[in-house]
Amino acid sequence: MERHNGLIRRFIPKGKRIDSYTDEQIAQIEIWCNSLPRKLLGYCTPDDLFEDELDRIYACVA
Repeated sequence: MERHNGLIRRFIPKGKRIDSYTDEQIAQIEIWCNSLPRKLLGYCTPDDLFEDELDRIYACVA
């Protein structure tokens, strides 16, 4: 969690109000963060693992 906060701080400096950013700017930060490979995740991205999990869920339903 602390690492994630550090990533967000690249775009939103400490002390800067988050409500001064548009929804589109926040969405772009979110996309960037979720597209970044993480060592903790075996160098996969959170987006990749989320999609894999959805595929597993839908395979069980079908």
